[in-house]
Amino acid sequence: MTPVRTFIRSLRLQLKFIAPLVLVLLVAALMAIPFIDNMTSHWVTRDLNMRASVISTALSDSIAEAVLAKRPQQLEPLFKRTLRDEKLMAIAICGPDGAMLQRTDEFPPTLACNEAQTIAEHDARITLKQGTIHVAVRRLESERGVVANMVLLHDMGFIERRSQTVRTYLMLIFAALGAVISITAMLVAHLSWRNWVSGVKSILQGEGVLESRRPSAPELAPLQGDLRKMLRQLEDEHRRAHAVGDEWNAARLRAMLKSDLRDEHLIVVSNREPYVHERHGTSTTLVRPASGLVTAIEPIMRACSGTWIAHGSGSADREQVDSHDRLLVPAGQPSYTLRRLWLSKADEVGYYYGFANEGLWPLCHIAHVRPVFRQSDWECYKRVNRMFADAVVVEARSEDPLVLVQDYHLALAPRMIRERLPNATIISFWHIPWPNPESFGICPWREELLHGMLGSTILGFHTRFHCKNFMETVDRFLETRIEQEHSTISFLGEQTLVESYPISIHWPSEQERAAWPAFADCRSGLRERLGVAPDHLIALGLDRFDYTKGILERIQAVERLLEKNPEFVGRFTLVQIAAPTRGELAEYQAFRNRLEALASQINRRFTKGNYQPIHLIVEHQDSDQVISFYRAADICLVTSIHDGMNLVCKEFIAARDDEHGVLVLSQFAGASRELSEALHINPYHVEETADALLTAINMPRVEQRERMQSLRSIVREHNVYGWAGSMLADAARLRLRGRVQARVQAHRKGTR
Repeated sequence: MTPVRTFIRSLRLQLKFIAPLVLVLLVAALMAIPFIDNMTSHWVTRDLNMRASVISTALSDSIAEAVLAKRPQQLEPLFKRTLRDEKLMAIAICGPDGAMLQRTDEFPPTLACNEAQTIAEHDARITLKQGTIHVAVRRLESERGVVANMVLLHDMGFIERRSQTVRTYLMLIFAALGAVISITAMLVAHLSWRNWVSGVKSILQGEGVLESRRPSAPELAPLQGDLRKMLRQLEDEHRRAHAVGDEWNAARLRAMLKSDLRDEHLIVVSNREPYVHERHGTSTTLVRPASGLVTAIEPIMRACSGTWIAHGSGSADREQVDSHDRLLVPAGQPSYTLRRLWLSKADEVGYYYGFANEGLWPLCHIAHVRPVFRQSDWECYKRVNRMFADAVVVEARSEDPLVLVQDYHLALAPRMIRERLPNATIISFWHIPWPNPESFGICPWREELLHGMLGSTILGFHTRFHCKNFMETVDRFLETRIEQEHSTISFLGEQTLVESYPISIHWPSEQERAAWPAFADCRSGLRERLGVAPDHLIALGLDRFDYTKGILERIQAVERLLEKNPEFVGRFTLVQIAAPTRGELAEYQAFRNRLEALASQINRRFTKGNYQPIHLIVEHQDSDQVISFYRAADICLVTSIHDGMNLVCKEFIAARDDEHGVLVLSQFAGASRELSEALHINPYHVEETADALLTAINMPRVEQRERMQSLRSIVREHNVYGWAGSMLADAARLRLRGRVQARVQAHRKGTR
């Protein structure tokens, strides 16, 4: 057989394989186009409905005022400014009876108010000579009831342009895919037939793809590498696709741990323990610490099991553990193991109260409290971090465990763990803010701290701003290679991913909510405790007794509110619950004395009979009591002067399934970047906070409901399982990449 005939026969064989494949790709592309068009239309319609709600909310006060004054014509300048939006076509105001009160020139004269209402309730779109128009009707209310209906028309012509662009890209993608597959098929056809069949079989069975074994047919090695790369890409795409739109919960997190991390044993390391046993006389009491860290991590451990290593700080803690200092928790329904470490009094003073809380805490919070650094505290901090790292090595069940190191108490532990377990996947999460390089440069041991933290595989912060500050700090003080595009830092031959993971809370299930007390019972109980009338307005502050929480500024704002609005004297009370913390430190003692003195001064000034404007409750509250306070309050005040995230605001939102209540939130809390529907304030500006309080007091129930619905959807979607899932998904991806690289290197060594 001549070479020409051989080539022609080979070409025919290839075309027999390629032609059906191209046909299938073409059919798939044509079938996908209607789905893409429908999905694009759905997204755009939802976007236009949201835009209509935003516009009506922004203009509601002005329109209501003009309609009630019977001067709708004065709205014309406002409508002209609003119509600068390229998608918004026309606006009309209709009376409750369906009469047209005012419309812009572009509004179709043939479209009546009642007809617009009917269209908005059904298809929400109409075809006019201008094209396809989206119709939205929003009811405008005031204290008198329904004032008017606002009709907004959006031009939907841009949908076709978007759909055409999507179709073009889709066809290009399928064409490129067809070309790649065709070229691959032609190359495969030229391989030797003897080894080709066995080589393909071995690859399809996973040989050389999931591990570094050479294929039986050496000429398939390039294909083997391409398939391995494609599998990694498909795995990432699959993970991203399943991470969008699905609600995170304990079951999903467990499933991800089982599938993506091969059911790895999870080790959490933190200073604070989730359960504390305290001795009171002859009895022992179980206490849940007032800690955002515990609030966030404990549901994760219940879902994923594993071991939690922490300092045993309770007076009866030693009596509850076994001979290996371990304890199954929670009692009655054990889900994971608590491993307790024991610190001497000197260690606790130097490591916890000294370096961590007199040094790093004020340094990172920039709370205008001077950080104190002592050499003895630093030596103690290093020694205790070594204790925690040694405990991780003991508790690890493999050479590459999955370790979560929590917060500023253990900045050195990641590097110490890495030295003993070089293949470990270490996720460090910094729960407090990270300052700018100039502020962090105050620390005498800044390089050592950064060196320790960069022992992490993944280093997490609450916000991108904190990530940026950290990377700039590393760039200032260490010789590293920083890749801003991928948020990675290469140091000592190792790479650390620096990423933001906004922490959240466990979203309560229906069963948990059903066990909560009724709102009426919570309100009546708290008002009876305070000795005030049933319609008395109550604002709630719930924090640890810490100078970073803005409690002092909060009380000053209440004083200013009562000065400017004396009609609320006797009708408004702030209930400030402050859980004692770090009382051994002089700074905290002075802060508490100052706060109590200010509260007493304000109470003396505004007291009427049994009425007090400030109720300061300095004691720990269990979870049931906290829920009752959240459900009883009209307003929740979170006025941190600097905070990593602050979970109190999210807990308040989760507790308000009546969709009422107002959240006043500091712009310096990390949560403010997510919770846009809260009333944001600068806590240093007492006047602004007092005005925000007045706005919250006077906010209509309709607006409260709209804001709370939005806040609840955000917290429900971005819950604590999503927070952990994001970190663990990144960890799974990096572990897979590391294993593949290790096998490739081993393969290369074997071929030399």
